[in-house]
Amino acid sequence: MPNPNLIIPKSELEQSGSSASLSSGVIALLNQQKQSWDLCRRNYDDLNNIQIKSFDFSKIEIKIQFNPGRIKSTSAKVDKDSIKNRKCFLCLDNLPVEQRGIPFNKDFLILCNPFPIFKEHFTIVNKMHVPQTIVGNFLTFLQLAKELGDTLTLFYNGPKCGASAPDHMHFQAGSKGVMPIESEYDSSKALSGKIIYEKGNTVLFAVVDNLRKMFFLEGSEEKEIESVFYKLIGKMQELLGIDDEPMLNIIGMYENNKWKIIIFPRAKHRPDYFFLNDSGKIMVSPAAVDMSGLIIVPRHEDFDKISKEKIIKIFDQVCLGENKFYGLATI
Repeated sequence: MPNPNLIIPKSELEQSGSSASLSSGVIALLNQQKQSWDLCRRNYDDLNNIQIKSFDFSKIEIKIQFNPGRIKSTSAKVDKDSIKNRKCFLCLDNLPVEQRGIPFNKDFLILCNPFPIFKEHFTIVNKMHVPQTIVGNFLTFLQLAKELGDTLTLFYNGPKCGASAPDHMHFQAGSKGVMPIESEYDSSKALSGKIIYEKGNTVLFAVVDNLRKMFFLEGSEEKEIESVFYKLIGKMQELLGIDDEPMLNIIGMYENNKWKIIIFPRAKHRPDYFFLNDSGKIMVSPAAVDMSGLIIVPRHEDFDKISKEKIIKIFDQVCLGENKFYGLATI
């Protein structure tokens, strides 16, 4: 049975901060959890000691974050047998007794991520054990991005390219402005963007910088953005000859009354470096945050050995190939 105290009442939440809006309420939740949950507090305190280095790729920045607390996520076994033989750590029945949350609509619960990348890091989980899929959940993604957009950036990892719980529907949100692509969005669009769809103020751009191939979808009309997104998903399925969800990562921002959605179509979950058994191994498992320019490595030897050349190879291996990408550029 779920912890009967799992959902924190507003009166208790407001002892740790304002709950006037969802974006302020989740910060109050984090404050409460750091006060009452030792593991959570220690892991957020440890962020003060993480190491970061940066590489310049001509108007594109890639940061490397050494974060040993993320080793379980980076190395997670996500094959069917491994998933079947473990308890789902996102199911409400299996959450730590100290963990508390606040609801979002009737289906989701917002929780503090106890193994953070960001100084504010949240996991938004479906209350039911249902598979990770963006189809049927994209409107919720847009609504969350809007309501959290003052302070947080939303992201989604597909079940085959970054979700460490592919069997349980969830989103994540982290501190706004930390991932390099957030500040590079406008310049990348201007330098490398090609309009492939436009209706009113809803515009879809194909963007190829010198590392990644991605789509920028922006506008203020929720239903039109949803429609264009599903057209793109359908085109990916058609091009790849699949019925399942195509491999993708998604970033969601909301500012100045407009959504900015970044979609990374993927070819592989992990680069070849991940599978090496010698000194060449780099334990890196790119998901939405990594694709957005903040690559997470949980081992210090990988932090030391990673280089511009290796970063180029990592992105080249996990991004959708050029021919297939441009095949999507007519929806």
